[in-house]
Amino acid sequence: MADDDEGLEALAELEKEASEFNKDAEIDRILKAFRLDAYAVLDLQPGVSETDVKNTYRKKSLLIHPDKTKNPRAPDAFDRLKKAQTELMDEKHRTQLDEAIADARMLLIRERKWTVDHPDLTGEAFARDWREKTKFVLIENEHRRRKQLKGQMAEEGRQKRKEDEELELRKRKRDYEQEWEQTRENRINSWRDFSKKGAEKKKKKVKVLG
Repeated sequence: MADDDEGLEALAELEKEASEFNKDAEIDRILKAFRLDAYAVLDLQPGVSETDVKNTYRKKSLLIHPDKTKNPRAPDAFDRLKKAQTELMDEKHRTQLDEAIADARMLLIRERKWTVDHPDLTGEAFARDWREKTKFVLIENEHRRRKQLKGQMAEEGRQKRKEDEELELRKRKRDYEQEWEQTRENRINSWRDFSKKGAEKKKKKVKVLG
């Protein structure tokens, strides 16, 4: 009986070790996957259904969830997995990714001067090269996106400075008009005093001449 208990304990320990090994292996795979390719992060082929995306994410997220493993890299892997799932569930992002993958395939075909029905297109060597070319296309697209974003931010900065300058100009004009209005009474009184003194001088001059 004791031997049976020891055997069950040993089996349970082996299963636990195997489970941890699988978790560590999946965490390592996710973190090594090309992060711009959500399919690669989820270990899926392009064109899969949304149901497949959801099911794969659910299975893998339960496997590597930080609460389920002591692996210190689990949080990073989990966040990357979640991001990949979100991207594939976003129609616009997924369309852009699918287009990049298709572009990579056509680039390879053109570079090799093949036709679209070339027999080597179904081989493992082409699939491997296709994955590498996809990385290249995605990196180029990301650089282009960042450059556009940088240009957009620069333009927005110029526009903001222009708006600030116009706002400051309007503020100065408004302050000047307010100051002018506030000193209006003083100017009127000064003019009255000046006119009064001028009239008195003129009157005295007339008397002297008379």
